Amino acid sequence: MMKKTVTVIGAGVAGLASAIRLQNEGYDVTIIEKDRLPGGKMNRIDLDGYQFDLGPTIVMMPELYREVFEEAGRNPDDYIPMQRLDPMYSSYFDEGEVRYDVSNDLVKNIEMFESISSEDAEGFLKYLSDLYHRFNIAKDHFLQRPFRNSKDFYNPFVISQGLKLKTLNSADDLLKKYIKDTRMRQMISFQTLYIGISPAKGPSLYTIIPMIEFLYGIWFIKGGMHTMASGMERLFRELGGKIEYETEVEQIVIEDGKATGVLLNEGVRHSDLVMCNADFPYAMKHLIKEPDYKGKYTNKKIDGMDYSCSCFVLYLGMDRKYPELESIHNFVFSEDLDTNIKQIFDGDIIEDPSMYMYMASKLEPSMAPEGKDGIYVLMPISDLDTMKYEWTDEVAAMYRRKMLAKLKHLPGLANIEDEILTETMTSPRDFEQQFNAYKGATFGLRPTLTQSVHLRPQSKATHCDNLYFTGSSTHPGAGVPIVLLSSKIAVGELLKDESESRR
Repeated sequence: MMKKTVTVIGAGVAGLASAIRLQNEGYDVTIIEKDRLPGGKMNRIDLDGYQFDLGPTIVMMPELYREVFEEAGRNPDDYIPMQRLDPMYSSYFDEGEVRYDVSNDLVKNIEMFESISSEDAEGFLKYLSDLYHRFNIAKDHFLQRPFRNSKDFYNPFVISQGLKLKTLNSADDLLKKYIKDTRMRQMISFQTLYIGISPAKGPSLYTIIPMIEFLYGIWFIKGGMHTMASGMERLFRELGGKIEYETEVEQIVIEDGKATGVLLNEGVRHSDLVMCNADFPYAMKHLIKEPDYKGKYTNKKIDGMDYSCSCFVLYLGMDRKYPELESIHNFVFSEDLDTNIKQIFDGDIIEDPSMYMYMASKLEPSMAPEGKDGIYVLMPISDLDTMKYEWTDEVAAMYRRKMLAKLKHLPGLANIEDEILTETMTSPRDFEQQFNAYKGATFGLRPTLTQSVHLRPQSKATHCDNLYFTGSSTHPGAGVPIVLLSSKIAVGELLKDESESRR
């Protein structure tokens, strides 16, 4: 019997993970990728002997990274060797004067909280306990399952579980209940920006992100984050899968209500099934041409949806090493985080940015020339549609100045501007052009209440057969571990349909 064929559009994290799972299930899988490297936003930048992870840099929930390899009968350590980080990161306030090291060791964290106030230390423990309870509900009833029909959500059991999540208040409101000190709250709430939503607007469920860090730690993959992408590519090829790079999909071909392949520059490539890892809004708008097959996701609907923030990232090849900085992950907070976040989501020019700085070469010296460090600096900014100003080279230069001016205050970085040997950047425009991220929104659709769980695009296409979606704009959402879950759900949906069609 001939194996059934699957075309996977895009070698992003969810595309690779889906392709591995399907190839391992006995399908004949080909990935079509427009870039020349695997990983999508988990890409790599090579610059004059320095290597930078392009996008994601923080490994949480390592068991989800490992699962992709384990399901194929492999030892993940052979592909993605990891180490746990302690401290996880350093947080800087007051122009770099005040530093808190955030640990995955509860004892160390309690001591840090007690140095601020014992009341907040107590609040922190209550917060962890409350969120751990919600996390278990979310994990069992929402994150790991599809919502194919409205009745999958609108039934008494799921709704009662949903009410226990108390998602109607915001991440900020929840924290204020437990923790009084503003800085402590900031250190625990900014993580909603990992998935592109404001803590003031993010459903309180998303405060499980920092809780996962506190309880389970964060990790570093040897060779940097791109090792995960190249490790998945290697496994996929070992299983017999094929990848075609620098090939762009122009259209998903749908005939008589069934996806039958993709249109490439050289013509139609037929396959039995299609798994789309292009950003969902982009795919609906540009890859599915016929309105009948879009269902409710018309062009107008896609334009009107809420999108995550974008990011502006500098990659700096430095002339020396920085032993003065202890952590590879560092968060530099603006004097007024609330205003900073408001400006991001209102589209105003950001006066005083908060930033995240990552130095992989501290743990992986091969990512920089000998005796030197590479510095990655990320600033969350508005998506292109929300921005009330035009993204220009002048705006990029202004934000770069602001970022460097803030970094100067950190240990060892007083002369940062004179120590840069080479640099490049990724802007909202690059996210839009290079990764087809709609409106330059780095994390896809914003996970608001009306765009989460059953109200988020699901993996199974609603108005045609044999077509599935995976990636950050689909259920359950953005962030590498969650996107890995999205691939698991999407493949599960495809296999369920396949087994039903064989009956």
